[in-house]
Amino acid sequence: MAHIVILGAGIGGIPMAYEMKDLARPEDRVTVVSNVDHFHFVPSNPWVAVGWRKREDITIPLAGPLGRKGVDFRTVGCRRVVPEANALELNDGSRIEYDQLVIATGPELAFDEIEGFGPQANTISICHVDHAVEAARRWEAFCRDPGPLVIGAVQGASCFGPAYEFAMIVDADLRRRKIRHKVPITFVTSEPYVGHLGLDGVGDTKGLLESALRERHIKWIVNARTDRFEPAAVHVTEMGEDGQEKAKHVIDSRLTMMLPAFRGIGALRGVDGLVNPRGFVLTDKHQRNPTYRNIFGVGVCIAIPPVGKTPVPVGVPKTGYMIETMVTATAHNIRSLLDGREPTEEPTWNALCLADFGDSGVAFAAMPQIPPRNVNWSSHGRWVHLAKVGFERYFLRKVRKGVSAPMYERYVLKLLGMKRIQEAAVVADGV
Repeated sequence: MAHIVILGAGIGGIPMAYEMKDLARPEDRVTVVSNVDHFHFVPSNPWVAVGWRKREDITIPLAGPLGRKGVDFRTVGCRRVVPEANALELNDGSRIEYDQLVIATGPELAFDEIEGFGPQANTISICHVDHAVEAARRWEAFCRDPGPLVIGAVQGASCFGPAYEFAMIVDADLRRRKIRHKVPITFVTSEPYVGHLGLDGVGDTKGLLESALRERHIKWIVNARTDRFEPAAVHVTEMGEDGQEKAKHVIDSRLTMMLPAFRGIGALRGVDGLVNPRGFVLTDKHQRNPTYRNIFGVGVCIAIPPVGKTPVPVGVPKTGYMIETMVTATAHNIRSLLDGREPTEEPTWNALCLADFGDSGVAFAAMPQIPPRNVNWSSHGRWVHLAKVGFERYFLRKVRKGVSAPMYERYVLKLLGMKRIQEAAVVADGV
């Protein structure tokens, strides 16, 4: 009998638990360790932040689904990974040993790296449902007394899509409230150009996103190094293409939401051979750690180098479908080890993404996610908004039912192949 432990219960960890349980031998144990007792659908956080969703709409208590699946569940969180002992030290002082470990923790949010940054200081956040709920409270106060708004992503960020989504969603919400004319919006990003997304663009994301910002009268600053946040202003240095300072900006802001850089969680940082200096898990082409051969990593917590040099540091996003392929490859590779064989499966690292703009959106496919690519496509329209709504319902239903089917792949590929894209809003009922 083998004990397979999955550290993390998010978009990587829960599908990993379901798929691993399906592939494990009857005598094997699968345990999920998390610091919370629920799953929350991170892509819906921008909707929560403007009051279009409530916490209960996008969260699922996990004890029931995992229990029905036959997966053990520990909710005390992990204080330290101890790979030399094949063990996790938990926050309650207990210890759990493993034969195979899958790290799927997601990131720690590095708000402390910039003065005045974070929901405990001068900005709001959509990175976690707790942050989004607080952001919704502050959004309502802002709408009662509107003013300038700054949205974007700071240096070192690797997740840019939600920043664009939030900018477009708040624009849509402000128009619904008929107060858009009272709110100047500035989009500030470390990307070298609008639509770079940490991927050097996908299809015509540069043109599509520039047009979307322009149509909504949203100004932008690229190659931006954010220096500090004040209660009513954002201090930014705009860098030139040569990496030298080009201009200083002090942008008035009554409400600010910028995505932070990520790093590995404290339980991982500093574990020699397991993580890089930033705390991200080192993995080979099979998602396996080169030093500790019974440890795998999936999702945002793994180390991926940037796609190229940029004037301001930008990271590479780990998108949902990309994570899904990591999960599937890892589950099969662990089963190979249990059967006495070496891992052979590799994730595709393709990106199939739906970015919601409140009343429209942009879809793109990058295969593989890191260029050069075999497929490099993007499109836009109201159908993307409808598809994103459908996918939220679809994913949450699968989590509740304990289904390990490839969620992104089945949904998005069917969606993109539909002849009548008007069916996007209800495709979740037929996938």
